[in-house]
Amino acid sequence: MAASPGRRRRWEREQARLKASVVEEDTEEWQKDARFAGLERVGGVDLSYIKGDDSRACASLVVLSFPALERSRSCLCLPQVLYQDCRMVAVSAPYVAGFLAFREVPFLVEAVQRLQQEEPQLQPQVLLVDGNGLLHPRGFGTACHLGVLTDLPCIGVAKNLLQVDGLVRDELHREQVRSLQRSGETFPLTGTSGKVLGMVLRSCNNSSKPLYISVGHRVSLDTAVRLVRACCRFRIPEPIRQADIRSREYLRKQPCAPLEGLEALPASPERWVYGQKGLCSWNELQ
Repeated sequence: MAASPGRRRRWEREQARLKASVVEEDTEEWQKDARFAGLERVGGVDLSYIKGDDSRACASLVVLSFPALERSRSCLCLPQVLYQDCRMVAVSAPYVAGFLAFREVPFLVEAVQRLQQEEPQLQPQVLLVDGNGLLHPRGFGTACHLGVLTDLPCIGVAKNLLQVDGLVRDELHREQVRSLQRSGETFPLTGTSGKVLGMVLRSCNNSSKPLYISVGHRVSLDTAVRLVRACCRFRIPEPIRQADIRSREYLRKQPCAPLEGLEALPASPERWVYGQKGLCSWNELQ
């Protein structure tokens, strides 16, 4: 499935229009505190596809307790999941490099809107996105797109370098990655334009593979890097890791339903909230 030239031009115009709303600086009081005092809820989003079928996926939104997440980094306890929403979706937009948001973000926006309507007190104060923000061919990746449409602070967290503005995965880059010896060490991603597009972060001591952090919306790059590091028990920050784990587990539970049944499959969505007895399904609370 390919996108027509006309559709690509429309997408480019929409990206340019929305990009004008991106805020590349801190807007919240908790962002200005060295220990993020006041930050209670951190969200992560993910889309996992059925193996061999790129038209069916599970969209997942997870909200974690940030204070509990901080505690879990220094002990063996699990992070506290305050809310979980997993739902099968029918993906119709084609995959086109540089336009992933038009394929996936609508489902993530819907997940955020459901949370805002049903459990507004659990709305995340920041979202971590498995993808890029300003580190993008037109400076408007998935994290920017989701941030602008939800008006929530968003951070792009990518596992691989997107080669834009002269950035390349060459020997010099690999040598810089090897120079990151300890958790928390970084170096900037400066394009040939002279603009710093993101930061390379070694997120844990147990993995030499770095993360590529970029601003999505309503957050500075420095704050984004500090927060991602604070959310890492392993290489991948826990909100994204938990969203990925839960979306994949949800897929494993699904029968091989025909595609035409998926539109109704907000059909048996799996939503969980943290109640008095711990994590329980939304249906149990009704």
